[in-house]
Amino acid sequence: MIAASIIQKSQIEGGLRLDAEYYQPEYLDLIKNLNNLGAVPIRDIAINPKRKFKPQEGKTFQYIEISEVDLSTGEYNKAEILGEDAPDRAQWVVKQDDVVVSTVRPIRNAVSLIREDIDNLVCSSGFAVLKSEKIEPEYLFAYLKSRPIVKLLDRKTTATMYPSITIDDLLNTKIYLGDEKFREEIKNRIVEAQDELANSKSLYSQAENLLLEELGMKDFEIDDDLSCIVNLSEIKSVHRADAEYFQPKYERINRILGRFRQEKLEDLSSLISYGTVPTSPYVEENGVPYVKGENLQNCFIDYSKLVYLGKESTEKLPRKFYLKKNDIVISQMGTVGRAGLVTEEEEGWLFASFTIRARLKEDVKSFLDPLFVTLYIQNISRPYYLLRKIAQASVRKNTDLPTIRELKVPILPKPTQQKIADLVQKSHEARSKTKQLLEQAKQKVENLIK
Repeated sequence: MIAASIIQKSQIEGGLRLDAEYYQPEYLDLIKNLNNLGAVPIRDIAINPKRKFKPQEGKTFQYIEISEVDLSTGEYNKAEILGEDAPDRAQWVVKQDDVVVSTVRPIRNAVSLIREDIDNLVCSSGFAVLKSEKIEPEYLFAYLKSRPIVKLLDRKTTATMYPSITIDDLLNTKIYLGDEKFREEIKNRIVEAQDELANSKSLYSQAENLLLEELGMKDFEIDDDLSCIVNLSEIKSVHRADAEYFQPKYERINRILGRFRQEKLEDLSSLISYGTVPTSPYVEENGVPYVKGENLQNCFIDYSKLVYLGKESTEKLPRKFYLKKNDIVISQMGTVGRAGLVTEEEEGWLFASFTIRARLKEDVKSFLDPLFVTLYIQNISRPYYLLRKIAQASVRKNTDLPTIRELKVPILPKPTQQKIADLVQKSHEARSKTKQLLEQAKQKVENLIK
């Protein structure tokens, strides 16, 4: 980026901004190019419908929070919430084909295309909702995911702890429409990407269901007991006094899993806790990728939220902190037990503090598939499974290395493990295809406007 640029008084008066970043030539050139292409404000082709949500006691709704949007694919997760428990930020009803755009930290590019046709879908007030009226919603989604437009939106943020834009900032942003044939090509790529994403989710669900079915836990009832009696000696022996730890449901789970041969994770692998602690700020490029708990998604490592460590943090690190193929990275804090398998592409990356690295022993690999183990750990970290029991009660759920060492892994027949692992691998490949198709669509837009 150019360090200095000449700013005309008319530009300052028109933009009402005095910060130099706002007038950097790369932004001004992009705006000029969009104007030359005949781009129009988004408000000319889309509206902000402002469907205000009114929660009703006793009725559930599906809620989308900004943090639940996948930054690479636009996929979103939903939480089912009772009306009386609705968070204050549950503000807007969204409909099929809406595009939702985070107005907070737009540089993160949390943008989603709503594909579901359901009546009780609600999003956070941190989103702006756009209903496309004159162009394909898939094109609007791809356009807002393109890097130059993300930068334009970030340019409009105010300099605060939580940089944000207004809905008017979004509606006034210029959009290049091209011709119908061009937009149709972009639409087809996005539709294909959405289909691949649906296929990925289906395959992953099949893998989870097969795992639980083989373990005899597919129809396991997870209701908490309202009360249970615990001896003082039990409390002293485990150094825990929180009620969650002693819930009888965990004993029922252990009885089910007791039908299988089980081995402790510490006997199956070498374990290291608390990986690299950065000694300098993250760098944008030419650094070593740094895997944190938030990068662990669907049994693999998600690249969309990666950060990088520079030379100052890495030049004297022992080799034990560098990842190898088939290592399993496990989150210790927040979503306790979220796990991801390291592929060949991620060899030499670093794992963060508050994660654990498990490396299966060579002789163990003859009877235990690393991807099967990853899925098992990921599944028992669900709120009602074993890793909730061992998670320590604090501001954020967390666990430690001694506890993870004691975690038992059931040894299912190798063909069964392989079948489960194959489904997870195919799910990962479909998700990768989704990202590839979305990137192709974005690239076509970017090549014309930048």
